[in-house]
Amino acid sequence: MKAVVQRVLSGSVTVEGEVVSRIGKGMVALIGIHKDDTKVEMDYIVRKLVSLRMWEDESGRRWAKSAKDLGLEVLCVSQFTLYHVMKGNKPDFHLAMGGDQSKQFYLNFLEEIKKAYKEDKIKDGVFGANMQVELVNDGPVTLELEAVNQKKQ
Repeated sequence: MKAVVQRVLSGSVTVEGEVVSRIGKGMVALIGIHKDDTKVEMDYIVRKLVSLRMWEDESGRRWAKSAKDLGLEVLCVSQFTLYHVMKGNKPDFHLAMGGDQSKQFYLNFLEEIKKAYKEDKIKDGVFGANMQVELVNDGPVTLELEAVNQKKQ
């Protein structure tokens, strides 16, 4: 399981011309699910996202506070393209978990991150939809997280 995380001043997801999610200051997390991922990888990514220290503390010390510490919002967006390999100039997505299975896995992930933080602070897009994701990156700060299943090595 992978997460590409961006510290943002704001973020939103639009589907078919309608804004379906919007956050203020916080983080946008693009979530990729590998075909071999289990609850172990999910728990690792949830734990890291909730505790990832991307903000300054009151004294200006960098990388000291998490979104949870500061009560900030998290916008999660499913993105199977994070698990691609290049076949010449064409991306191949055979490493990504398949449709129905990945949808349930992603829904379970959302439930777990809501339990680990606060339900009203977690927003998401529409699984499988053609989404337009807008954000204002703060920094810019972009980090990659990955939980590697033993089968993937």
